[in-house]
Amino acid sequence: MAKQKLLAQSECPVARALEAIGDRWALMIIRDAFDDVRRFSEFQKRLGLARNILTVKLKMLVELGVFEIQPASDGSAYKEYALTERGRALFPIIVSLRQWGERYLFDSGEQCSILLDNERSEPVETLAVRSRGGELLSPADCHRRVVTR
Repeated sequence: MAKQKLLAQSECPVARALEAIGDRWALMIIRDAFDDVRRFSEFQKRLGLARNILTVKLKMLVELGVFEIQPASDGSAYKEYALTERGRALFPIIVSLRQWGERYLFDSGEQCSILLDNERSEPVETLAVRSRGGELLSPADCHRRVVTR
């Protein structure tokens, strides 16, 4: 637990983000939410995750402010998990992981899903890190500084 507490209090945003959402099930739940999955039973069916584990992960994501629980959109007695603004802000992270996986984790001739934009039905542009002036940046072009917010 001491190591987790250190990560949660780290000055490094990457460490804090990984502590918050860096587990594979949390990221898969968030990925499915971007595919309009909203109900517990739908998450469980798509992920094949045990009820108790899914319950813990969804509770954690609600507490973190990634999801909010809402009445079912169809008026039934069910509850739905809706992405909050904080949750929707994770979209570039999910897309970045997807694009890295597409590029490096599939062999030639192997099937994989790709992300298409709805308007043109074309693959989305590969994400890149750019300066405020629009120049493409590599790790060598950046440095970290500790600041107070």
